[in-house]
Amino acid sequence: MIGAQHRVPVFAWCEPADMRKGFESLAAIVREQVGLDPLSGGLFLFTNRQRTHAKVIYFDGTGMCLLSKRLAKGGFVALWDHAKHRSIKLSKHELDLFLEGSELIGRYRVAPSPIEQKDLEIRSRT
Repeated sequence: MIGAQHRVPVFAWCEPADMRKGFESLAAIVREQVGLDPLSGGLFLFTNRQRTHAKVIYFDGTGMCLLSKRLAKGGFVALWDHAKHRSIKLSKHELDLFLEGSELIGRYRVAPSPIEQKDLEIRSRT
């Protein structure tokens, strides 16, 4: 089960990727283009130009994992049509919706932003 935790960071590559690429080539995109460590525990999403295939790579603590999905009908949303950057951060819920073929991902924020430490700090009254 990928990303059993709901707060796992998800990064989507917003350019078409060659689905013949495996662990090392996709991890190289994460390192060199996105600027993140593929061993960080985050999930990294890639789709092909035809939007029929998607791959997610992640490190589960013991090794690299690769999830591949091909839609039987229709296509994944073209993130490159809606993103202003080469990669975007998604929530785990948005990744799930993307992999189900939702058209909303990349256009609208469909999940609230996660609570950060600063949101939990108690401000003193002065």
